[in-house]
Amino acid sequence: MERRIINPWEWQNERSYVQAVEVVKPEATLYISGQTAIDAAGISSTGDMRSQITDSISNLEKVIDEAGYACKNIVRLNIYTTSSDEFFASFDIFQDWVKKHGIKQTSTVLEVKSLFETLKVELEVTVVR
Repeated sequence: MERRIINPWEWQNERSYVQAVEVVKPEATLYISGQTAIDAAGISSTGDMRSQITDSISNLEKVIDEAGYACKNIVRLNIYTTSSDEFFASFDIFQDWVKKHGIKQTSTVLEVKSLFETLKVELEVTVVR
C-alpha cells in the first residue's frame, strides 16, 4: 500500500487531521461501524464525555486488532457527538491517541441530536492495509 497525505495548509495539523489521504494499491480495506462506549455485555455507558471517548477508542482498537489491522492505517475517522462543546473540552484524549499511533486521517465532526440510549460519542473509521 502507498499512502500520500495532501495538506495545502498547515493549520489542520494542530487539529489532529489531514485534508486528504490518497491510498494507492491497498491490500485490503476495513470499514468499521461506529464504535461507542458500550461494554462487552452490551450495556451503554452513562459516564461523562471523557470516559465515553476513552471507552469508544478502546472498543475501536479492539475491532481493529481483531481484524488484523493497525490504528496507524486509519485513513478516515468520522466523529458523531451529542455535544461538540463537551467533545472539544475533552479533545486532548483524542489528540493523544492520534499522536500515539501516528494516525493521519481525514475527519468530520458532527453534532447530532442523539445517539443510542445514553451515548455521547461515536467513532466511525476506515482502515487500510
